[in-house]
Amino acid sequence: MFDANRARGAVRFDVHAREGVTRRGALHESGSLRVRFPSPEGEGLSGVFVNTAGGVAGGDRFDVEISAGEGTRLTLTTAAAEKVYRAPGAAAELNIALKVAAGAHLSWLPQETILFDRARVHRRFDIVLDDAASLLLCEIVVFGRTAMGERMEQGEFVDRWRLSRGGRLVFAETVRLDGDIGAKLARPAVAKGGAAIGTALIVPGNEALVERIREASESFVGEVGISAWNGFAMARFCAQDAAALRADMMAVLARTGAALPRLWLN
Repeated sequence: MFDANRARGAVRFDVHAREGVTRRGALHESGSLRVRFPSPEGEGLSGVFVNTAGGVAGGDRFDVEISAGEGTRLTLTTAAAEKVYRAPGAAAELNIALKVAAGAHLSWLPQETILFDRARVHRRFDIVLDDAASLLLCEIVVFGRTAMGERMEQGEFVDRWRLSRGGRLVFAETVRLDGDIGAKLARPAVAKGGAAIGTALIVPGNEALVERIREASESFVGEVGISAWNGFAMARFCAQDAAALRADMMAVLARTGAALPRLWLN
């Protein structure tokens, strides 16, 4: 009976360019996941995801599938930080598929994901880019409600990323933290006691971009590493709490020229 009450949610839509302005195409929503489109900002389109379930629990599943057509500009974020609660049974599943066509740009900029103690979640990104497409994808994960003095001690976090560009796989990574996560994060070679990690994936990216970001290194609160290969750049973040990591993420994004969603600035 309990398993039958698990939340399910899916959003699938595409965008296309009409006279230089990005317009939404067909939209499919189901379950507790919704996307809303505020007033247009310039020629691009902004979308905000809303989870009406109020969070993610064990056994929940959410699927997002987005296609950005040629010449479009799309920015996506979330209405609030996503909370993943304790999961005594099956892990929650989050599946995100992004496809970006030639001349299109997609910014994926959700607010942070907060994992409660004993949360279990498996997340998967499948990203397909045209050679002439661009992408900014940022994710922040916080292990425990640090603002409340809480830490994630036990649980499971599996994060699988696959990026293809021009029909070729250029990046593949799977991060897995399970069991005594608190003790693992405390290790100097892992997070040195930090409770927040983040990744910014920037396509295209090169050494010139890396050097421009490194010029801001004196302003970083936590640890930030940045490198470029295979035509893209990636920044890694680790900080004691979400606020410090978000500040570092915003400093890096400022160096890329990215426009942050209004919800990030509230």
